[in-house]
Amino acid sequence: MVKITKEAALAYHEAGRPGKIEVKPTKPYRTQTDLSLAYSPGVAFPCLEIQKNPDDVYKYTDKGNLVAVISNGTAVLGLGDIGAMSGKPVMEGKGLLFKIYGGIDVFDIEVNEKDPEKFCEAVEKIAPTFGGINLEDIKAPECFYIENRLKKTLDIPVMHDDQHGTAIISAAGLLNALEVAGKKIEEAKIIVNGAGAAAISCTKLYCSLGAKHENIIMLDSRGVIYKGRDHVNEQKAEFATDRTDLHTLEEAVKDADVFVGLSKGNVLSQDMVRSMAHMPIVFALANPVPEISYEDAIAARPDILMSTGRSDYPNQINNVIGFPYIFRGALDVHAKAINEEMKLAAVRAIADLAKQPVPEIVNQVYHVTDLQFGPKYFIPKPVDPRLITEVSAAVAKAAIDSGVARRTISDWDEYKNNLRQMLGQETKLTRTLHATAALHPQRVVFAEGGHPTMMKAAVTALQEGFCHPILLGNIDRLNRLAKRLKIDLTGVEIVDMRADNEQGRRATYAKHLAEKRAREGVTFEEAYDKMYERNYFGMSMVEQGDADAFITGLYTKYSNTIKVAKEVIGVRSEYKTFATMHILNSKRGILYLADTLINRHPDQDVLYDVARLSAHTVRFFNQEPVIAMTSYSNFGTDTVGSPVAVHQAVEKLQKDYPDMLVDGEMQVNFALDRDLRDDKYPFTRLKGKNVNTLVFANMNAANSSYKLIQALDPDCEIIGPVQMGLNKPIHFTDFEANVRDVVNVTAVAVIDAYVEKLKK
Repeated sequence: MVKITKEAALAYHEAGRPGKIEVKPTKPYRTQTDLSLAYSPGVAFPCLEIQKNPDDVYKYTDKGNLVAVISNGTAVLGLGDIGAMSGKPVMEGKGLLFKIYGGIDVFDIEVNEKDPEKFCEAVEKIAPTFGGINLEDIKAPECFYIENRLKKTLDIPVMHDDQHGTAIISAAGLLNALEVAGKKIEEAKIIVNGAGAAAISCTKLYCSLGAKHENIIMLDSRGVIYKGRDHVNEQKAEFATDRTDLHTLEEAVKDADVFVGLSKGNVLSQDMVRSMAHMPIVFALANPVPEISYEDAIAARPDILMSTGRSDYPNQINNVIGFPYIFRGALDVHAKAINEEMKLAAVRAIADLAKQPVPEIVNQVYHVTDLQFGPKYFIPKPVDPRLITEVSAAVAKAAIDSGVARRTISDWDEYKNNLRQMLGQETKLTRTLHATAALHPQRVVFAEGGHPTMMKAAVTALQEGFCHPILLGNIDRLNRLAKRLKIDLTGVEIVDMRADNEQGRRATYAKHLAEKRAREGVTFEEAYDKMYERNYFGMSMVEQGDADAFITGLYTKYSNTIKVAKEVIGVRSEYKTFATMHILNSKRGILYLADTLINRHPDQDVLYDVARLSAHTVRFFNQEPVIAMTSYSNFGTDTVGSPVAVHQAVEKLQKDYPDMLVDGEMQVNFALDRDLRDDKYPFTRLKGKNVNTLVFANMNAANSSYKLIQALDPDCEIIGPVQMGLNKPIHFTDFEANVRDVVNVTAVAVIDAYVEKLKK
């Protein structure tokens, strides 16, 4: 963990635009028509529709995706009563988490009012603005009254996250920890150290899951809460024990199965932990200093199941695992409340998720390879991308089933797909690619089988059902790597090309290559030696029909891969060259960029072929190509250099293919701004069309363009490179490609291979 200093934190909040959140328009606003639709006179029409049918507010406004994070600053983080305005950075931070994890818009509202009645009145008056209200950092016992009143008076979801967020996440963790320990919740002896809002809510939820009141002992700053003790309010009294012989934490925790700390740091000693039952469960949730440090707890009891509120230790109880997705599910069905059924659904969804195989992105973030259900992993990590689909769907379904939803969801798969797409985890393009590939799985050879990224991608493609993977590499080495990475290679074929004596494929492949290149001076002996190289061997497997497609590129330089591909596979007879394309799934739609990797300094003939290949590939993805041939000049304004080659290529293309939507040369801004282009150059063949394909004057421009976009816009999904023009489905990856990138290219290769088979 990086140490957070005061100076760094202040600089983070002050730098650039102060604060952490902003409001952005979601509709066009550049023209007078746009503004007239957005405000007067156009805005009157949705106002009147909402007047006729109030529920239409969800149809015409952002209410259904807008949450208020409201606080009076009386219990801020661990800082206490610092005032409404002082708590604003925390509320902004909560808004940021809502947005990045749940796609939910937030207004943070700091109410300078400590009187519960007046606070509630203020919230009730502004509630029509919002689809939900997240109460935050309000001290007990006032928070209980405030939440209960607002839940009764408002018809939108209201949740005090300090209570219920911690309760939901810790309850999920408790269920799983008990399962790991082989214990039952109805039999577990549970010690709750702390009796504030979070502790009360946690304990109530544990009881809803089966914990018995008689097995629970709660402590506050005065010690064990027992019946008849002084200074016990209504909320604490609910959990007062009959055990009048217990007074201290040391006495209470002896032989306990579970300790849940929601109090202060360093109150649980190692001796207390040693006195607990077999496989004790300790949730030390005080922040930033837990009731006992992770190191001390592990040293005291190696068999302990431990959670803290910190991200630098296993099993973090972090509210961000819950609240974005609970509100997401509630908002998506226009729920009137967040009820017990919805909270319990969230608990079970979170608990179930920890038992599923961990996505590669989680392993990458935490730099681990061994996350699997057990003592060190029984709570999902906050970055797990599946939380939004599993928890939100569970909450939404519970809202519908319990009768608090205004709308229903019938297609849950589509709902989950929309959630993934909203957060950029998955787009319609990749979903379509994977689904199409899964219809016709193909045998795909992965050149660098010993590269962790390639191995993980191969197994992922197998799991998603669109690939029968073949890894090239030493069998023993690959199995050792898989064991270290905890990857199951069941169903994966491994081919050791250097120990291929039984199959005899090396000799067969060498014979074919020598015959094909005989007039280029290639002998059998030379070809046989080349078959020790993974690219020659793997491409020959595809060439000879022993596999359907080939993926390479994580180790090998492009120049070498290009050379081998030309020798073994060859360029299609109707073209003089081959090329690559990157697909950008941007906010303005899908863009196809070529040639990003192969042809460094193309002449007019190469550009002619690249444009034709691009048109073919765009149609392959079921879109009509609208091609702009780009350069630094427009339509002949420069008569030397690369614009000339582009200009000549366009002339030939328009002559040979009069129906092809292609034009240039033109600058990129004219290519992508239809109105600007049509106004300045009304003669263009692309008039009235939105360009979706850019063919650049050279590889430097194409490669730099897609990498610039990738660097400036991390949310822009990039698929590729996609190979265009070889006789067989041979596809390359970038050496910096991650597992998702390789899986996407594999899906393209599978579809490519199937389409090739259909031609025969």
